[in-house]
Amino acid sequence: MDVLMPQLGETVAEGKITKWFKSAGEDVRPGDNLFEIETDKVSMEVPSTTTGVLTEIRVPAGAVAPVGAVVGIIADGIGATASVAPAAPPEPADRSVGRNAPAAAIDADERPRAALDPFFEVRTPLRNYGPARLPGGATVTPLARRLAGEAGIDLSQLRGSGPRGRIVARDIAAAPRAAAGASAALAAGSSAAEIKALFEPGSYQEVPLDGMRRTIAARLTQAAQTIPHFYLTADADIGRLIALREEANDAAPKDRDGISTFKLSVNDFIIRALALALQAVPAANAVWAGDCILRFRHSDIGVAVALEGGLITPVIRHAETKPLSAISAEMKDLVARARARKLKPAEYQGGAAAISNLGMHSVREFSAIINPPHATILAIGAARRQAIETAAGGVAFASMLSLTLSCDHRVVDGALGAELLATIKRLLESPVTMLV
Repeated sequence: MDVLMPQLGETVAEGKITKWFKSAGEDVRPGDNLFEIETDKVSMEVPSTTTGVLTEIRVPAGAVAPVGAVVGIIADGIGATASVAPAAPPEPADRSVGRNAPAAAIDADERPRAALDPFFEVRTPLRNYGPARLPGGATVTPLARRLAGEAGIDLSQLRGSGPRGRIVARDIAAAPRAAAGASAALAAGSSAAEIKALFEPGSYQEVPLDGMRRTIAARLTQAAQTIPHFYLTADADIGRLIALREEANDAAPKDRDGISTFKLSVNDFIIRALALALQAVPAANAVWAGDCILRFRHSDIGVAVALEGGLITPVIRHAETKPLSAISAEMKDLVARARARKLKPAEYQGGAAAISNLGMHSVREFSAIINPPHATILAIGAARRQAIETAAGGVAFASMLSLTLSCDHRVVDGALGAELLATIKRLLESPVTMLV
């Protein structure tokens, strides 16, 4: 039986084997861990699904293989005799493609898409490769699509020179970059050597890009270029929320060791507020899907979590149905496993909206880039004491929190976004309504 590199998500095209738990010639049974893999977002152990002997390891520890590739062979039967082949490293993919190699020399669009485009959505069967189709009917190869994204080139403005008018890599190399501006073209389309030439040798340190940083760069560049963002900002008085949070934490049940069973954070209240607001404004609980809008029954809320060298957005499913204590416990678990690279793809994919909180870094307010396929993201700043005018015309100090909602204008219009933000503000300022 072939042991395959598993699919860990629609946008994951390859994985790195970091460890083999079994050696060639060892018996394996269902549930035995065979190897550990690492992608740009997670690391996980892959178990055997059959009984037999691991007769061959084709992809050794430390090597990268595309999703669906055969990484080992298991022969039927415990104790079966079979020739044991030593580990042979896979043929290396050309990782300079689209990065440091001259664009004119990289017309290798016949290569497997998973090896060339880490953001191609790989689905079974793995080898059913084909070009992507643009809205106007033209097609574009995965490599050309990636190069266009890196260079800031609008594919809809190009005429393809490939078979049947397909846009290929050489079309991207020949495309004018003036529309994006000379500085943008230099940053996105120039080779590493050309950019290094602008700086004095020895004045910088090169930091290699890992898979996570490449994914973040590509996805957010794509988001900034293709999603029509607009931004709405409001200030919420969270004085009552802070008082309710302190009272709830003081009253939390204690375990046998006298430790509270939960400890609510302001972020837990914000997650629930956004979840309830999306239920109150259902038209905003949606995402853009190309030729339609997907509107959801439940509020699945992504929460940005900072990791070493990047970030990930685990999702609280059906957040509107969960009490604050459950949201708090689930969020703590997701954060811990995210930082250990142990999240499963189903735990960070999907959702219609997200939250990014930089308040702990004393950031007053900011505008976040929407994380596809989400249609909104709520940026949270630091709470601050601020003088405000009272209803009687006097002056008092209040605990204020800045909220900035980034919206995808294809899904959420201005008035709809304003309604959603006003609902979030109302819930945060009247937090007792989130307890029912």
